[in-house]
Amino acid sequence: MKKNFPLLLCCVMLFLFSACNKRSGKPKILVFTKTAGFYHQSIPAGVAAIQKLGAANDFDVDTTSDASMFTDDILREYSAIVFLNTTGPLFNTVQRIALERYIQAGGGYMGIHAATDAEYDWGWYIRLAGANFESHPRQQEAKLIINDKNHASTKHLPDVWTRKDEWYNFKKLNKDVHVLISIDEKSYEGGKNGDNHPMAWYHEYDGGRAFYTELGHTDESYSDPLYLQHILGGIQYAIGGNEKLDYSVVVSQYPPDEDRFTKTTLVQGQFFEPTEMAILPNFDILVTQRRGEIMLYKNETKQLKQVGFLNAYFKTSTAGANAEEGVLGISKDPNFSKNHWVYIFYSPADTSVNRLSRFKFENDTIDNKTEQVILQFYSQREICCHTGGSIAFGPDGLLYVSTGDNSTPFNEPGQTYTNRGYGPLDDRPGHQQYDARRSSGNTNDLRGKILRIKVKEDGTYEVPDGNLFAKGTGKTRPEIYVMGNRNPYRISVDQKNSFLYWGEVGPDARVDSFGVRGPRGYDELNQARKAGYFGWPLFVGKNYAYNRYDYATGISGEAFDAEKPLNESRNNTGLKELPAVAPPFIWYPYDASVDFPQVGTGGRNAMAGPVYYTDMWPAKTRLPDYYNGKLFIYDWIRGWIKVVTLLPDGDFDEMEPFMEHTKWHNAIDMEVGPDGRLYVLEYGAGWFAKNEDAGLSRIDYNGGNRPPKIAAIKVDKTSGALPLILKATVTATDPENDAMTYTWTTGSGQAKETQSPEAELSLDKPGDYAIAVEVKDKKGAVSKSNTINVYAGNTAPEVTVQIFGNQSFYFPGKPVNYAVTVNDKEEGSAIDTDHLYVTADYLEGADKAAIPQGHQTAAATISGRSIMLSLDCKTCHKTDEKSIGPSFTEVAKRYHKNGDAVPYLTDKIIKGGSGAWGEVAMAAHPGLAADDAKQIVHWILTLANPATIKKSLPEKGSIPVTAAKENEALFISATYTDKGGASIKPLLGEAAFALRGSKLTFGGVTRMEGYSAVSLNGMRYMVVPADKRGWFSIDSVDLGGVSGAELVARWQGNDAAPKTGYIFELRLGAPDGQKLAEAVLDGTAVKDKQNSAVLKFNFEVITGGKKQNLYIISSPKDKNESSTIGLGMLELMAK
Repeated sequence: MKKNFPLLLCCVMLFLFSACNKRSGKPKILVFTKTAGFYHQSIPAGVAAIQKLGAANDFDVDTTSDASMFTDDILREYSAIVFLNTTGPLFNTVQRIALERYIQAGGGYMGIHAATDAEYDWGWYIRLAGANFESHPRQQEAKLIINDKNHASTKHLPDVWTRKDEWYNFKKLNKDVHVLISIDEKSYEGGKNGDNHPMAWYHEYDGGRAFYTELGHTDESYSDPLYLQHILGGIQYAIGGNEKLDYSVVVSQYPPDEDRFTKTTLVQGQFFEPTEMAILPNFDILVTQRRGEIMLYKNETKQLKQVGFLNAYFKTSTAGANAEEGVLGISKDPNFSKNHWVYIFYSPADTSVNRLSRFKFENDTIDNKTEQVILQFYSQREICCHTGGSIAFGPDGLLYVSTGDNSTPFNEPGQTYTNRGYGPLDDRPGHQQYDARRSSGNTNDLRGKILRIKVKEDGTYEVPDGNLFAKGTGKTRPEIYVMGNRNPYRISVDQKNSFLYWGEVGPDARVDSFGVRGPRGYDELNQARKAGYFGWPLFVGKNYAYNRYDYATGISGEAFDAEKPLNESRNNTGLKELPAVAPPFIWYPYDASVDFPQVGTGGRNAMAGPVYYTDMWPAKTRLPDYYNGKLFIYDWIRGWIKVVTLLPDGDFDEMEPFMEHTKWHNAIDMEVGPDGRLYVLEYGAGWFAKNEDAGLSRIDYNGGNRPPKIAAIKVDKTSGALPLILKATVTATDPENDAMTYTWTTGSGQAKETQSPEAELSLDKPGDYAIAVEVKDKKGAVSKSNTINVYAGNTAPEVTVQIFGNQSFYFPGKPVNYAVTVNDKEEGSAIDTDHLYVTADYLEGADKAAIPQGHQTAAATISGRSIMLSLDCKTCHKTDEKSIGPSFTEVAKRYHKNGDAVPYLTDKIIKGGSGAWGEVAMAAHPGLAADDAKQIVHWILTLANPATIKKSLPEKGSIPVTAAKENEALFISATYTDKGGASIKPLLGEAAFALRGSKLTFGGVTRMEGYSAVSLNGMRYMVVPADKRGWFSIDSVDLGGVSGAELVARWQGNDAAPKTGYIFELRLGAPDGQKLAEAVLDGTAVKDKQNSAVLKFNFEVITGGKKQNLYIISSPKDKNESSTIGLGMLELMAK
């Protein structure tokens, strides 16, 4: 007995601990049903079935599709979470981490069916669920093999379970799960996982429990006793012992709040096509500009100045060809503090090469006399495109430089068969610029590569071991580390393990053409842990293969083989047999990416930033430890910065946004400074231009008290007669919930402090005022609002655009009648047509609330003229004749081609001066607002070519409509500038009315039942429920005058085509509201290889003119219908 006492005591203690740690009451689970992708129509049946299981088996069930419930405080109440047919990207970063922490604290997870069709860019979740969905064949019967009958979810099942369901093929299967059920691929068609094809499994994972079953697509599943007992066992496993969660052991931490980061502008509006930067040890920053200048930001003076110039080739003399060459990249030597070398990659004007040189930088000067040419290579000129040009050093001192493929991606003029945005493979004599196999795919050419060399002290270089081709290998260049690049732009090197990262700017094809040309275009963010071939121009994206193509005949050949790629070009001077293609790291098209949904949609220009290590930088200024070991990436065009979490071996694990609500103006370079801060160089919005939004910024992190956050400042009026009494309000919060005080300013020296977020301000002198407020917390932290411009002494005219007829749509063949009215408090309602500007513009995908940019620009010229007339300008200048000063037309002709004309002349108007046109000094206008001066300049510059300004329409008129396009709007915009007065500035008022085209796409549909929405090739389709009635609505539209409609239905392949068909209805107001008409999609009439149908609805003309909701309702003719139909467009008809 004595010998057994310690064991008995241990058992008693364990029992007591378990009892103390157990939750009180019944277990409670959360059923999560959010869908951001395909919506499974069986979800309601699944929810009801689980609720019944809970009532019968003593556990409570809550349900939600709201991801905001994923917080520590809410999730800790649940013993398990069931992901029921969840699809797509489900969570933001904070919600993801809440789930990680829940599991680490001991929580339970259960995934049902489409739970694996979610969160494709979150490795932790994929390992938790056990796999990712890859594809599925049609629903059919199959045999399930029960591998383990000792589990509560399988012990009741037969050894072989035959049932009908939708059978998933998986990718990224977790090998550490315990498989309970597998599927016999010989028993059905379409299996792709082979003999090891699991269907249900469980495992302990990251401190918690996880169970997954692939079964459960159909409604019938949730009334099948065998299936219900199966998922009950899974739920019970996920619940476990119903123990309290222990958050003291969690390791996942939440990211720093975004408001702890500040984008601090160092330079704004002074760069002319900046390309790359080098941050020096003293925090000075060298910046290359494509056109030749090397600029220096002086940290001490906070000023920008030019410190060097290289005579670079940056512009072609060939019409229609934009050169991308110039001064492209810069990096400091790893021993810069001692040797003062900086490396620059550029295109010398006198030689058709791209060149890597180094220069001494001393005494704030790039000394051209010290140039040492490191390497250079031929580059074809007078063509476009792709230069690369980024330079980076690894931790071992090796130099990496990227080079573009020097190939033209556009269609060749005058040719029948062209690239069309696919891989450029035209090797016919005389067409070399359209063949990237001559460069990127050529082992004996340095274009379309990333080179790696070791620069020696004397400026020569040697090739390190480990490059792609060993020294002495015939028909190769040993400098090549990575080949198969299109435009690698930017690059970075991990400063601990030497992994190379780069953004690969991809081709432009919008749609896949598999079997003919190949895949659509993708950008890539790639990683090279060793030397490799990355596929271009034979492969793109996830190594999707292009087809061989005969540009003389337009005949397609076989697709290239990624395991044995061949360069068969007549222009190839290197090896024919290329290395097997290395895998990509991240890839994304123009459209939404299933694999990386966070990258968004639209234009693409991938860039690689640094891998960040906190232990390399000062604790006071570095980023928090949360970012340790993470990779920063960014996209020039889409305007985002993302942070990528890497697994220990360097594999991609997760992506999350960084400062996602901060505006980035086409970031072109990102570097870490000696202080551990991130620095961002921004090119600006316009190609090949000096952009006002080009700049250099530093990202500052604040780990202490944060200043108040200002959401908005508002005033009740922005103009008015004297005295102008304003009521100003501000919406502000303090992150630490401190009390706040408010200091209001008007820009005229006035200041008023209040304890509440509102103030009454009196403006008693005519002029412009800039209303702003500073909000301060009790610790002294201050935030300043943006300014609102107010003018006192004149009231802006009120402008209205009235449309006669349908208020939502325009129709082909039916003119749009309009009228503009103006009401000016000081001048009345009579319209001076010289002061009115009216336009009609058709814009694709336009925002209804916006006035078209072209109208705003032209209207500003009218306003500029009115402002000029209110000043003393007319005393010295006339429009066409010389007076005391030059005519405005002469000024325009001198400066209109000057890229600096607007800022230069704006500054001249405000500050005055002499010398430009003689000795007579130009009067200064220091009280003139810069925006007003700029409008005057815009008006002046139009005088050089008045024909460039679109002529105004009359105040009343009719706009002919010849056609309607998908996703198009007609904007009728009006701007009126009043006359102002002596020392009173003219003010403008504006208004616009937008009508949508009668071809309606479904991008704005939010209300639906049974339907789901998918995006394909830039188009949003509403997927018709195959086994039940469903509907979706087009809300709040005027249907006056509409008498018919045509609905376009599409499908992909014979398997997806309608079998028996569907009945479609149009109804008003509700799914069971007034029926307008119906149309039948007859499956029996569908022909082989037919992939679309147009359904026609005819009905009496709708009258009334009020806004209402239009419902599209569908019902399958047979409940066993198994087609996949997408509705892409509804065209409304009007007689």
